Amino acid sequence: MEPDEVLIDAEDRMKKAVDVFKDALQGLRTGRATPGLVDSVRVNYHGSPTPLKQLANISVPEPQQLVIRPFDQSILTEIVKAIQSSDAGMAPNSDGRLIRINVPALSTERRRELVQRVGKFAEDARVSIRNIRRDANKHVEQAEKDKAISEDQMKTAKDEIQELTKKFEGVVNDQAKHKEEEVMNE
Repeated sequence: MEPDEVLIDAEDRMKKAVDVFKDALQGLRTGRATPGLVDSVRVNYHGSPTPLKQLANISVPEPQQLVIRPFDQSILTEIVKAIQSSDAGMAPNSDGRLIRINVPALSTERRRELVQRVGKFAEDARVSIRNIRRDANKHVEQAEKDKAISEDQMKTAKDEIQELTKKFEGVVNDQAKHKEEEVMNE
């Protein structure tokens, strides 16, 4: 592979790692109700795990409450079971037509736990980015060994790969810091 192709591939993969990290952060509770709190919930619908947002309308009528209106009323109990068994730590209340979830304020201890989870998600994302850097560096080194590029081109490509790594690690760090502040202050 040419160094430019390696850089483009590495950048795309790093963007995806950051997107996965952002999605993980979206599902963390901050004391305020958001539809993202139930994004990771999968409901057993006709034998297959289906994302909740494909089966119901999710709204936030109040800052501390989620309302879930299933498109098909027959799966109401399956949705309740899925929410209860998820790691979201929420207790759904069903009235037969819709599900209400009250999002309680977070305790200081729970906030600290969430900050630790943010840190773990951030570290996982940084490890992914570094693994992508390692793979890209290997491709460039192999191209140099195969005499496809010069040693100077290899060094330049490695420098550019390192710049990409710093850029995306910076994005992860900024997002993690913002989420930690959000968790601790709301």
